[in-house]
Amino acid sequence: MSAAPQKLPSNHFVLVFAALLVTAAGNTALQSVLPVIGREIRIPDMAIAVIFSLSALFWTFSAPYWARQSDRRGRRRLMQLGVAGFGISMLLCATVILLGIKGILAPLVTFALFTIARGLFGIFGSAANPAAQAYVAARTSPAERTASLAVLASAFGLGTILGPAIAPIFILPWVELSGPMFAFALIALGVVIWLQVGLPDDAPSGDEADGGGAEASMPSIGGMPTGATAMAAEETTSTGRRERMRVTDPRIKPFMIFGFAAGSLQAATGQAIGFFIMDRVAGGSGLHATQLISIAFMAGAGATLLAQWGIIRLLDLSPSQLMRWGTLIAAVGTLGIAFAPNFHALVLAFAICSAGFGFARPGFTAGSSLAVARHEQGGVAGAVTAVNGACFILAPAVGIGLYELKPELPYWLSALGLLVLATYAWRNRLLRQSAVDIG
Repeated sequence: MSAAPQKLPSNHFVLVFAALLVTAAGNTALQSVLPVIGREIRIPDMAIAVIFSLSALFWTFSAPYWARQSDRRGRRRLMQLGVAGFGISMLLCATVILLGIKGILAPLVTFALFTIARGLFGIFGSAANPAAQAYVAARTSPAERTASLAVLASAFGLGTILGPAIAPIFILPWVELSGPMFAFALIALGVVIWLQVGLPDDAPSGDEADGGGAEASMPSIGGMPTGATAMAAEETTSTGRRERMRVTDPRIKPFMIFGFAAGSLQAATGQAIGFFIMDRVAGGSGLHATQLISIAFMAGAGATLLAQWGIIRLLDLSPSQLMRWGTLIAAVGTLGIAFAPNFHALVLAFAICSAGFGFARPGFTAGSSLAVARHEQGGVAGAVTAVNGACFILAPAVGIGLYELKPELPYWLSALGLLVLATYAWRNRLLRQSAVDIG
């Protein structure tokens, strides 16, 4: 009879959660102040979208590589690399923005240097996500994995609350709008040290042989070892090289299509929401716009957390249910944004939209994880992370482009796209299956 995987200690889960939380909070804090920064430095709105697109492009190509490296070098080390890459990127971004605000750098130079600094996050920051997902997936049973990965995914939602909430605290006279970036660079350093001290080394060359690693006492499943040992046993080609799991693998392809479509729609509408609030509610640029944008992001994140921490666990929803209902709820919220008559209605609609994506995105992640074997979790985590990054390559620019044509346009079209995606989730055979069927 197959042995169940050793339960992941709660203190270790908290550390993995923190690695994703700090990047989510920092990125959302940046997103909440960047529209105002762009207007202050006279960087076009579309250029802001291009910055995120290039970073996402680097993320998409680097994530599968880091996923494979996490199998070979250990998940903790790759989480540390990802958080450190995020911290260094934020430090450089903060420095460039400060020089731009002070007038030391010209707008074009500021844009170019900021794009390079942000690109470092796309290259190295992508290491943390697949390592964290694989770390949790390898230590949970199929029955527990949906809920566990949903809680892990909620790091983004919590970060979306914390980032905009604390960002204004760090907008100080001597650092101005670059203050939040300096703060999160320092926080990232603290998390890297915390991972080193509190999370056991799970690398094949680490301490497991002496019983000190998290993987040392992991049981076998059907004769196959689990944890880092199992990951090292991933299928090889005739030349002995490890095969990379592709997003076109028939077992996960429908999930990848769903995840890319849902993520792209969320990225397009989310990128435009700051400008939508700034122009429609705040009457242009200024710190007041930053505060209103922060309120909207916090409301959306609160709804996401309610979905991922409460409703998913309470109702024990399967991946297929999460994807179906999530897209429908997100469509209602997205359409509500387009027709919102005032700021309060807009915030409510954005919260409903966020809750819907809070269901749909964990459904896609858990469903793809359950569709493959335990020793392939590193590969599928890399594929998921690459798809999540790919959503931000073109979608932000498309969202801003549609917004410039007509502010409501990205929300009308996204609502229509979500209805089409809900139909796909209902009709595709693999997406219709429950978690039990997949596992």
